[in-house]
Amino acid sequence: MPALKWFVAAALLCPAFATAQSWPQRAVKVVVPFPPGGVTDSIARMTADWLTPRLGQPVVAENRPGASGAIAAEFVARAEPDGYTLLSAAAPQLAVVPHVQKIAYDPLKDFAPISIVGTNPFALGCNEKIPARDLREFVAHVKERQGQLSFASAGAGSVGHLTMALFLARAGLKMEPVLYKGGGPAMADVLAGHVPCYFGNLNELIPHSGGGRIKVLAVSGESRAPQLPQVPTVAEQGFPGFRTETWNGYVAPAATPREVIERIAREIGAACKDAAFVERLNKIGVDPVCGTPAQFAQTMREDIAIWKEAVNAAGMR
Repeated sequence: MPALKWFVAAALLCPAFATAQSWPQRAVKVVVPFPPGGVTDSIARMTADWLTPRLGQPVVAENRPGASGAIAAEFVARAEPDGYTLLSAAAPQLAVVPHVQKIAYDPLKDFAPISIVGTNPFALGCNEKIPARDLREFVAHVKERQGQLSFASAGAGSVGHLTMALFLARAGLKMEPVLYKGGGPAMADVLAGHVPCYFGNLNELIPHSGGGRIKVLAVSGESRAPQLPQVPTVAEQGFPGFRTETWNGYVAPAATPREVIERIAREIGAACKDAAFVERLNKIGVDPVCGTPAQFAQTMREDIAIWKEAVNAAGMR
């Protein structure tokens, strides 16, 4: 009897413990910061599908776009930290947007990182108007024409735009951005020869890289992309330490019980050991990660610094 009294008292004194033990008792909502159909939405939904049978409750994606994802991020930051509201976060909301617009959340203080599901680097693709066969030849070509050449951008402040701006700054190059409303129009004009180059998502460039219309000169990740193993990274081609990539993962409000965070992280971690789940990621040009909360937190800290440098290079602060 004394032991029972002690247990009841401990549960009352530790509501987080009690919540974690019984969680989840109802549906879990995953807020997606972009409209349906993009990479972030796809990853959010396939991860929700994976989690639903393993948590024993529906995990439901809800799109809440606006303000480059800041609306969704603020909503989750202010939600009850009970494990029933999560954010399907992408790098822009937590590592880019804070540098370019006023926001009502702190990316490091207001969220508990759970797991990065997948990452995808960017690739520098050029049409035949650029004679370069690799990044070193590209740098030499542009240096001879400082300020005369342009590059396509999926929009001011997009991760591809900032990746190009960061690379140009580190290489000491000047090119003029041509801004489009999305990667589709940007890629179309590069293919048509109106703009020579574009730092875009792999899934935008890969379909055109085998027919000679687009030369992929470099990828921006820490290592070569499995989808383009023959293409060296920017770092391999004379720019050590260069790395940009976008990631998609799950975060929760900061005070969410640790046991809940670790439970979700374990279930996501198992996803990247499943061949069918990994294949779904590969089809949309995403490299599987399914890392730990600590790894996610470290990546966030590093990327906030990287994108701050890129935003400054693009003259957007």
